[in-house]
Order: sequence, then structure tokens, then C-alpha cells
Amino acid sequence: MNKISRLKAAGSRSVDEITGGRRLRRMRKADWSRRLVQENHLTVDDLIWPIFIIEGRNTREPIAAMPGVFRLTPDLAVKEAERAARLGIPAIATFPNVDMKFRDQTGSHILDADNIINRVTRAIKDAVPEIGIITDAALDPFTSHGHDGILRDGIIVNDETVEQVAAAAVLQAAAGADIIAPSDMMDGRIGAIRDALDANGFSDVAIMSYATKFASAFYGPYREAIGTSGLLKGDKKTYYIDHANSDEAVREAEQDLAEGTDMLMVKPGLPYLDIIRRLKDEFQMPTFAYQVSGEYSMIKAASANGWIDGDKVMMESLLAFKRAGCDGILTYFAPQVAEMLKGR
Repeated sequence: MNKISRLKAAGSRSVDEITGGRRLRRMRKADWSRRLVQENHLTVDDLIWPIFIIEGRNTREPIAAMPGVFRLTPDLAVKEAERAARLGIPAIATFPNVDMKFRDQTGSHILDADNIINRVTRAIKDAVPEIGIITDAALDPFTSHGHDGILRDGIIVNDETVEQVAAAAVLQAAAGADIIAPSDMMDGRIGAIRDALDANGFSDVAIMSYATKFASAFYGPYREAIGTSGLLKGDKKTYYIDHANSDEAVREAEQDLAEGTDMLMVKPGLPYLDIIRRLKDEFQMPTFAYQVSGEYSMIKAASANGWIDGDKVMMESLLAFKRAGCDGILTYFAPQVAEMLKGR
């Protein structure tokens, strides 16, 4: 007598007796029933598309570490914004690769009202006024050392950086930015930006705080994209959050909310789903994640090698953000996902 027969002979319970008659597979048996009870959904309304911009005209530079992503001159950035609007993507976020002649120790070119960020914002708003534009007031694209703040005697100085970031935010708002999303992680920056925006007549411009930006190894391809990977002196651990800490991340978010941010962001995304869930449960505020360059590039590389189904992993990864509590996701996959959702 085999083991199963012996168990039956001994009077073991049936599956229905064990589960109390509850068979959870019943609603998984068909596509229609799975769709009927699906708890979370990804839509085009969840997408924010980060794009990289450079000087020039009619130029699309490939980024080696980010297959399928390009640096775009302003005219092509406008065309991509028009494409995003046609796809129904609500907003784009712009990140510049600034010519070295404009970079210095203090990132002073960010205070030029006609720098590339502001010119691209004006051009997109003129052509596609209905799309949201998110700009970053951090200094790293403009510094000669690749840090997010002003470097003096080997130290990133907080208060002087905050003053400059707030002034840059006002210029970005004047150019037409709808949301200022400062990624520098300086203490007090959110309150300073809110005060500066309000004082200059931009009380309707929102702030999306990079509230919990971690000292992560996932940013490498992004730094190549904006031209800072070879410039960075040291690391950013004195102002980004230690990736071992979650209570600290909650405190950072709480502080930014107290200073007036309208939205919270977690960056990177997938390795920090627990942080997303904690912030959403704790504060019930609009919460976003940035699926950063390293996350994007890993999926693209594994897909190119035939190790995974790239489209399925892409969609699964984005749905994970929704399951964790995200209201939206910054992702380089945005146009591809929007096309796929549109084709359903």
C-alpha cells in the first residue's frame, strides 16, 4: 500500500474538509474571471515619462547603458512630448546633459533663465500645453563635480545649496513647469522652494518631493545619460538616505510634508517597495516611485539575452508599484507601455 492509500485508509481529510470548502482557484480558472477580481490595474494615467535633453537640433543620441533611450535636442523633445500627449501620458520629466563649459563648482548655470531646462519647458508648453512638465531643481547636471549641491572644502554645503535650488525652482516655474521635483536631498529645501514659489506668484505650481532618495547603486546608467558618471568625486552618502534604513525614510517624508510638499516620491523603485507601502499607509498622500535607470537597464539586458520575456517583466514590475500603493510611476518604459495598453 502506497503512502496516499495508507493516509486514506487512516481517514485523512479531503481537500474540501481541509479548506472548509473554500477553493481559491475557482476565480482563477478563466481569463474573464481573473480580470473580474483583479485587485490592481495599470493604466496610462499612472505613467510619467523621464526624457533626457541636450543642446543642438534634430539630434537623437543613444545612451549605451540604456538601450532604447536617447538624449534629445529641444526640437525632438517637443516631438516626443507631442507623442506622449497622443498616447495619453499625463506628464513628462526633463533631465539635461549640460555642456561642460556651463558646469562649475556651484552649478551656477541653473540660475540662467535661458538654460536648456527652461528653454525646453517653454518649447513644450507652447506646442503641447495640455501635458504636465516636471523639472528637477537639483544642481548635479550643472556642477563640475557631479554632486547635487555646492561643494566647498570637500563638503556639500546645505543652506547655500537650498538657497540656489529655491531660486532655480522659481525660474523653472516661470518657464512653465507644472511640478518642481527637487532631487538634491538637502535639509529644508521643500519649505524654501514653497516659500519662493508663493512669494513669486507661483502658488499653483506643485512640489513632488524626492522624499526618500536612497544612496543606491542603481543610478549608474542615469549618470551616464546626464554626463556626471566621470565627474563625481566621492559618493553621495552624506545627503542621500542609507539603503539599510526605513524609519529614517519615514522621517524624511514626514519632514517634507510638514514643509509643504504635495506629493512624495520613492527612488529607486523596486528594491524599495516596502518604503512605498509604509509611506502610503502612514500618510495617505499621493505617492510615486521612480523606476530608475538601473532597474530599466537590467530588464532590457536580460530581455536582450533571451533570459526573460521583457514585455511581461516590464508590465509585472510596474504593476508591483501599484500593488505597493503608488499613484504613479516615473519610468523610461512609459511610451512602450502606453502603446501596449492602447492596443489592448
